[in-house]
Amino acid sequence: MLLEASDADFAILIEGEAPRGLRLPGGPIEAEPVLHLLRALADKIRPNFSPCAWLLVEDGEVAGLLSITSIVVPGEVRIGYGVAPTRRGRGVATRAVAGLLAWANEEPRLSVLHAETGADNRASQRVLAANGFIQVGGRFDDEDGALIVWRRELHSPPAPNQAASCTVSP
Repeated sequence: MLLEASDADFAILIEGEAPRGLRLPGGPIEAEPVLHLLRALADKIRPNFSPCAWLLVEDGEVAGLLSITSIVVPGEVRIGYGVAPTRRGRGVATRAVAGLLAWANEEPRLSVLHAETGADNRASQRVLAANGFIQVGGRFDDEDGALIVWRRELHSPPAPNQAASCTVSP
């Protein structure tokens, strides 16, 4: 399930705790500096597009985070996601992206989702491909290195191998 992440949720995660009576999955979901970065990113995007960040919740645990990382152009946003190290390899990200797609396909402000993955991040590439994203190019980032650029048109039928969606809640 995706739950909209508030500024208060980020503050609690930064303190090493789980918000809303949930649990952490045997350790932090992400390093503290990354949580600060994601909180600042949400604070920047939220006035222009909301919701913009979600907690990935499975079995009463915060298993990861999913965010809109930028507004590319009106109607098109870039997403990013991360899963706690102890929950990786279990389909959490695939289900979360599927849930976001289900929401985005009903969201009239959106027509396209974009994403980027590291050229060597096969797991994230599988997540996007399973959810109907198409590779549309690549670029080099000074901090992240070689990236693959992905695109997913909305308001269209899901890809044949798209994962089942999950619930998105405010």
